[in-house]
Amino acid sequence: MNVRRSLAAALAAGALLFVTACSGDLESSDDGDAQAKGQGPVTISGQNFPEATLVASMYEQLLADAGYEPTVKLVGGRDVYGPDFPGKIDIVPEYVGGIANYLNIQANGPDAEPFTSGDGEEIASQAEPLFDELGITLLELSEATDTNAFFVTKEFAEENDVSTLSDLEGMSMVLAAAPDCKGRLDCEGGLSEAYGIDITKVLPLGYASDQTYQSVIDGEAQLGETSTTDGTLEAQGLVVLEDDQQIQPAQNLVPAVGEAFLTEHPDVADLLNALMAALTTEKLTELNGRVSNDREKPEDVARDFLVEEGLL
Repeated sequence: MNVRRSLAAALAAGALLFVTACSGDLESSDDGDAQAKGQGPVTISGQNFPEATLVASMYEQLLADAGYEPTVKLVGGRDVYGPDFPGKIDIVPEYVGGIANYLNIQANGPDAEPFTSGDGEEIASQAEPLFDELGITLLELSEATDTNAFFVTKEFAEENDVSTLSDLEGMSMVLAAAPDCKGRLDCEGGLSEAYGIDITKVLPLGYASDQTYQSVIDGEAQLGETSTTDGTLEAQGLVVLEDDQQIQPAQNLVPAVGEAFLTEHPDVADLLNALMAALTTEKLTELNGRVSNDREKPEDVARDFLVEEGLL
């Protein structure tokens, strides 16, 4: 019996030494990989339109590469994911003017004075108390910007001699747009109040969606909502009208992160800030074109960009 106990003890000690040695080899040979594992789950949400899908995929791939287990849940608008952020949702690819004005209305009502500065940093600073109160941290703003834009068919523009939104003053129009467009000062509200356009109906067909494009092309709607980085319009016979009264606030891309999550995972800031620094408006427009015009998969386009920039 004593011999067996001694043999078992020797085997156990040997196994322990083997495991310890292997562990030491792993840490010394590949510190980065060892540290990158086990970061835990992270939930990403945001609006469901092509550019947002593309940028969300960039977030997802960067975080997965760093050892996180990302889940992406894109939805129709801020009013859908807003109640769960922060909390059930950890990170949202955002636009500075959009999230600032959304939170402003949520806190102060629909008649709240909007943030309209053309400077994204200024908007972020003005809205900081709203972010602090909810436990949301904005990381670094990208120079890449993408504001709302409104389009008509080229045929309509030529027949009515219009090139700016002011040229539509007094006209009655159906608007195809995002589900939360009604009443927003950067959408239906601003078109009605600032430009004097009689918006008779808002069709909630989506932001820069195929359904919105087709509705305007078919004449169901006369005006559609898209973005300034939309590279698909010309090929479809559509044209953006100039926002000559500048009702659109600055919309720099920016990661919005739950403060508690960021405190536990401070490395996320470095990952996403590097992405924001690499993106430009021109590059974003080019990438959008690959998804919308060339029909490439957003995850493939996202990965190509991340590899090209040395982020993956």
